[in-house]
Amino acid sequence: MLFATEMWERFSYYGMRALLVLYMVKHLSEPGRAETVIGYAALRGALEAVFGPLGPQAFASHVYGLYTGLVYLTPLLGGLVADRVLGQRRTVVLGATLMALGHLMMAVETLLFPALAVLVLGSGAFKPNISTQVGTLYGADDARRDRAFSIFYVGINLGAFLAPLVCGSLGERVGWHWGFGVAGFGMLIGLAVYLAGARTLPPDVRTATPTPMPGADRMTRRERRAVIALLLLCVPVTLFWATYEQEGNTVTLWADGHTDRTVTLLGLVVEIPTTWFQALNPLMIFLFTPLVVELWAWQSRRGREPSTVTKMALGCLGVALANLVMAAATLQDGRAGMAWLVAYFAVLTLGELYLSPIGLSLVTRIAPARHASLLMGVWLATSMTGNLLAGVLGSLWERMDRTAFFLMIAALAASAAVIIAAARRPLHEALGEAAAAAPRDGGRLGPG
Repeated sequence: MLFATEMWERFSYYGMRALLVLYMVKHLSEPGRAETVIGYAALRGALEAVFGPLGPQAFASHVYGLYTGLVYLTPLLGGLVADRVLGQRRTVVLGATLMALGHLMMAVETLLFPALAVLVLGSGAFKPNISTQVGTLYGADDARRDRAFSIFYVGINLGAFLAPLVCGSLGERVGWHWGFGVAGFGMLIGLAVYLAGARTLPPDVRTATPTPMPGADRMTRRERRAVIALLLLCVPVTLFWATYEQEGNTVTLWADGHTDRTVTLLGLVVEIPTTWFQALNPLMIFLFTPLVVELWAWQSRRGREPSTVTKMALGCLGVALANLVMAAATLQDGRAGMAWLVAYFAVLTLGELYLSPIGLSLVTRIAPARHASLLMGVWLATSMTGNLLAGVLGSLWERMDRTAFFLMIAALAASAAVIIAAARRPLHEALGEAAAAAPRDGGRLGPG
């Protein structure tokens, strides 16, 4: 039931995300349209006060960065509300209702920015608490917990795979607001599934707040070293997300305006919708995850499996290589072939698999138990800062040569890999010490 609820939520989120930049650049920039949107002048004025004059594409990139960044900030509030006030179930229902309302509001042109604000609040209420409920289905030592999260992760990527194909096609070919409306309908299905099955969930988990003993909240020297190491990793990981998130921003614009998307089927020339390329990443996660896990197992049997820190450096390097592929694509005569985008997403996905789940596993493994939620929130906040920076970087798209732009993104991702590699020895010592001193119950949550 939680799998299906999360699948439809991700369907709605990625469906709207696939259309947002294209909608703003190709539709909202038409004369007279933007002025009818509530809050448009105020938001544009605030951004231009910081970044200077912004064209339609630069403004769209900033909005994309703000929206995707805030989606990763509000879960801190949503988790607090669930723990202290409403409980997980009611907070999930609140979040799903707000998200359905926000997506349906997107179908009304004047409500674009109020709709995005409602979506941010809804995601903050929904995102942390649906995952928490997966964990409450099992005892701390139940081996099925890891398999349950693996099934749940498939739901996330299934929704992300279907969304660009359905919402994207409707938005591009039928009407932008049809795509947004179907995203809202998907969220309503998810809400209905959750309400129908909520009785099968265990009672909500509330945070106990006993009066602490003096000194009970102090960290040991080993714990402090581990936390400092984790905070240091947040800097290069922010660069990772800032470069990775170009896939839904500037890479979408490249696919739309610089890629030959025509194919011949049964003698008919058909143009593939731009948004379909955003389905490649979740599809490749399905395909590559078993191969990557088996590779690590093979390396482990020979004593050669990369450490957690090394895997994260390789993940950043993967994003750098993916953008070098795009830089090479810009050198082609005329429109580039679709194979360049397929190669880009393949390398990008491998980089993601070497960093994203590894980072989550690292936090759950080395964070002191009494500070685990706080540190997970801090770690997820790197996605927020990374997405905000992604919007700033994307705003340079119109002002830079395309080859130079992708080389810049590749250089930033490579610099993140260099930072991690340069600090590998002290990071190994701090993280290794913490892992040895504080083994976790319940088995490993993921590779690394």
